[in-house]
Amino acid sequence: MIHECFLFFFVYKFKNLDFKFTQMNIAIHVRFLVANKLEGIGRFTFETIQRICKNHPEHTFYLLFDRMYEPEFIFSTNVVPIVVPFPARHPLLWWFWFHIQLPRVLKNIPADIFISTDGFLPPHLSIPTVNVIHDLNFEHNPEHVPSLVRWYYKKFFPLYARKATRIATVSEFSKQDICSTYSIVPEHVDVIYNGVSSEFEPLTETQKTIVKKTYTRNTDYFIYVGSLHPRKNIERLLAAYELFKKQTQSDVTLVIVGEAMFLSKSIQKAYDTNAYKNDIIFTGRVPNNQLALLTGAAYAMTYVPLFEGFGIPILEAFACNVPVITSRCTSMPEVAGNAALYCDPLHIESIAVAMKKIVQDKELYHKLQEYSNIQKQKYSWDKTAELLWKSISKVVRT
Repeated sequence: MIHECFLFFFVYKFKNLDFKFTQMNIAIHVRFLVANKLEGIGRFTFETIQRICKNHPEHTFYLLFDRMYEPEFIFSTNVVPIVVPFPARHPLLWWFWFHIQLPRVLKNIPADIFISTDGFLPPHLSIPTVNVIHDLNFEHNPEHVPSLVRWYYKKFFPLYARKATRIATVSEFSKQDICSTYSIVPEHVDVIYNGVSSEFEPLTETQKTIVKKTYTRNTDYFIYVGSLHPRKNIERLLAAYELFKKQTQSDVTLVIVGEAMFLSKSIQKAYDTNAYKNDIIFTGRVPNNQLALLTGAAYAMTYVPLFEGFGIPILEAFACNVPVITSRCTSMPEVAGNAALYCDPLHIESIAVAMKKIVQDKELYHKLQEYSNIQKQKYSWDKTAELLWKSISKVVRT
């Protein structure tokens, strides 16, 4: 009996230590790691994969790029970079890259597991896979994406989701959506919330003044951060800002930070017809260090998308002690908790009322700052990377 107990203990300990100490070859496609263009999925990939590579030197990580990579993306000595032609930025090239090119390359890599950070997956791999799916906006708002992109997403994403050994996603909202839309068992989906870069922190009054002099002629400003994509609701934000200005005659300006995507002509028209367009500044894409300054110097974040799997700009504002106006829908109440002022993103008046309230009610403004300091403690990229690694470990152990 003693010998049996000892044997059981030995086997149990060995089994649980095996994953930690056995060397593995882990293939990860990282096509969104593009220098000076890290938004959304690219930021998620950068922050999580660099930590996983550095924290697990016992494993070899094959990072699969779709173009020549920058040295900054070779995170540690256990990284092997591989360029897989061709740049996958069009539905036809998506299919070619994931269905033809990646499988060919993976045949020559002794990979034990394949990780995707953007929902796309080679559908016929014989090794375990972890697929990070951030949201399913295209399933609910198909009009927000061009027809060929929409066709590809709706045809292949259900396949990619069901073929994954395990799925990770960035909010409970997205988990429930993935499970119900694609009939995925909830036990096969892990929630790994996003984090926020350490570059985002409160600014001094002197720093804020310098930023405002540079961008807004030294006036306070609302800020929006994100791609100029239809689901981001930029047109209604511009109309709400116009209504806010008419009602208050405030000198608060509006700064829009982000790159145009898809149907940007409608946003251009909304800007051109705005009575206060001289108080609206489009910066385009800016480097992360400059984004941190722009966010930190803002009076408030106005982030009112129609659909979001998470909403990293909310956390970035919290980290800078900047109050947030956001949408009361999809994942945003889950992420922001009681630390944001909510509005109905479908109604211009609701967004304008929130703008007016956050400018005129100083007590509310400071309460939101206090609550954001508490809420931001729940999130960090270290936690995200750790949870993604746990998701990977579940696949290896099964």
